[in-house]
Amino acid sequence: MTTNTAAVRSLSAARAETLKAAFVALFIGLGLVYGAGFANSQSVHDAAHDSRHALSFPCH
Repeated sequence: MTTNTAAVRSLSAARAETLKAAFVALFIGLGLVYGAGFANSQSVHDAAHDSRHALSFPCH
């Protein structure tokens, strides 16, 4: 039984790219949620108020 090493490498590269994209998306998402959560600006607070409560993020 032979293994196609090019296909295995391609699959590994695709998985690595998917994981990189997932970590970048997670980092950006957490940055947005916590950035809005700890913002001192009243306009930023008001813009994110309902979504923060929906995510059980304390803001008061």
